[in-house]
Amino acid sequence: MADSTAPSWQGRTDGTTWMHRWLIQSLKVLPLGFVYLGAELFVVPVYMVVGRQGFNAQYHFFRRRLGMGRTKAFLHVWRNHCLFAQTVLDRFYLFAGGKFHVDVTGDEIYSRLAQGEEGFVVMSAHIGCYEVAGGMFNASKPFHAVVYQGESETIQQNRRRMLGTHHISIIPMAKDMSHVFAINNALANGEVVSIAADRVFGSPRTLACRFFGSDARFPLGPFALAAQRSLPVVFVSVMKDRPKHYHIYIERLDEGIDPSEPIRRRAALLAQRYATSLEAIVRRYPTQWYNYFEFWDMEKGKQ
Repeated sequence: MADSTAPSWQGRTDGTTWMHRWLIQSLKVLPLGFVYLGAELFVVPVYMVVGRQGFNAQYHFFRRRLGMGRTKAFLHVWRNHCLFAQTVLDRFYLFAGGKFHVDVTGDEIYSRLAQGEEGFVVMSAHIGCYEVAGGMFNASKPFHAVVYQGESETIQQNRRRMLGTHHISIIPMAKDMSHVFAINNALANGEVVSIAADRVFGSPRTLACRFFGSDARFPLGPFALAAQRSLPVVFVSVMKDRPKHYHIYIERLDEGIDPSEPIRRRAALLAQRYATSLEAIVRRYPTQWYNYFEFWDMEKGKQ
């Protein structure tokens, strides 16, 4: 465990409020595949040219971490950008009332925990399209999703409306750290808290984990939170198999960790298990990890 100057993620969905509203209305009448095609022809090439930081981060990932040649790495970057555009559009399609077919692996893990009295933590990542899993969390136990507060008003309003239909509430990440109190209160009440654990939001407190053959930094907060309360932890990934079809994978991370171990040790074990599970799902769906900064920042400048 160590402090780090790892880069913080400042991501948000591009576009103005009126553009987002227009897109939602358009997806109520236009075929989703037609909108995909428009994005791939007119939007993706622009982002690959002007978004050099994101392009380089993905290219370096495929070259250095997955050992691809230059041409294959470039084609995977292209595919990654196309799938990211589809994921963004899928989110707006949900806002417009659209539906997806969803398969679930590990549903019994979540159901068993949801029926218990104890709260637990759901960890996700910036892979696939997490919003598609909303219906799966529609259980008797209250569910709270910790989300980035910098999104546009349209996205925040529609996200609240959509998740509200599944009885999911939102805890916005705040600069004054007030979200920490909301998270602690929810867990103390035996409820569920969901948080993405593959981004460092400006905090210097990180954990070094083995990830794709090298050390990478993950945020300490989510893992320390679970370890401090000795709570169950599950990793949920929602991956796109084909148009309008997603597959949810659920995995338990905390089993076998000795609760008598120091909190820091348990947090580090949880973080490494999370990193290992994230690596496994990314290797299975290599173009669906939407990471657009140099995750292995200590390797900047290497070719």
